[in-house]
Amino acid sequence: MTGIMVKAWLILALLYPFAAPAGAAETGSSADFSVDEHRGAKLPLNLIFNDEQGKPLSLAQLITTPTIILPVYYSCSNVCYNLQWRLARSLTQIKSRPMVDYRIISFSFDDRETPELAAKFKRVYLTSMHAPFPEDGWRFLTGDTTNINMLTEALGYHFQRRGRDFLHPVAAMIVSADGTIVRYLYGTNLLPKDLALALIEARDGTSGTTIRKMIEYCFSFDPQKNSYAFNLLRISATAIILCVGSFVAFLVWGGKRRGRNKELK
Repeated sequence: MTGIMVKAWLILALLYPFAAPAGAAETGSSADFSVDEHRGAKLPLNLIFNDEQGKPLSLAQLITTPTIILPVYYSCSNVCYNLQWRLARSLTQIKSRPMVDYRIISFSFDDRETPELAAKFKRVYLTSMHAPFPEDGWRFLTGDTTNINMLTEALGYHFQRRGRDFLHPVAAMIVSADGTIVRYLYGTNLLPKDLALALIEARDGTSGTTIRKMIEYCFSFDPQKNSYAFNLLRISATAIILCVGSFVAFLVWGGKRRGRNKELK
């Protein structure tokens, strides 16, 4: 049994470097790309963004019913795409009527993106719904740095530019017709029942608790040369360590049990 224990601890020692130092490889705080919920706060409705045709519009012109707001950047092929694509599918499963009961605003926090790019992705997501959806029911906006930063600050949404990509959380904000933030929904899988409940709260002007406090981060860029890959490795290594630990415990328990049986005989 002593030999087994020695081998097991050697395995654990070999795995530990993969499980432990990964966090040290990260620089910067997760607060730099996170969400601080501002439920109950009102958005600055005087902010100006450009629609898909390049026409400047204020948030006051766009937020006239309960509104789902999605901070994204259109060239993100990972979580931003999944968030909007899955939202498009979920919207076909709720009874709320677009333009009557709700509207959607996707806005790019990348000031380099253009209305032409926004229009391209609007066609992609509306087509994916396989059902008629009013053009004005889902707006895809672009803007300048000042208006983008003021809106993301009001939403409590923090992101970091890294080269041509961004580190950012994945979240949707539900606001009432007067621009009051009512609910935050996290992750790319926006369930129909969660959306329906949030829209009812926005209609009634009530603010509920967060449905799912689990933020997914954009993996399209890694500021520390695959530090997120290291995080994934850390999780895998931790799982292996737990398995090895369970196996060792089983061997120890089994050995003690066999020893007791021999003594009884």
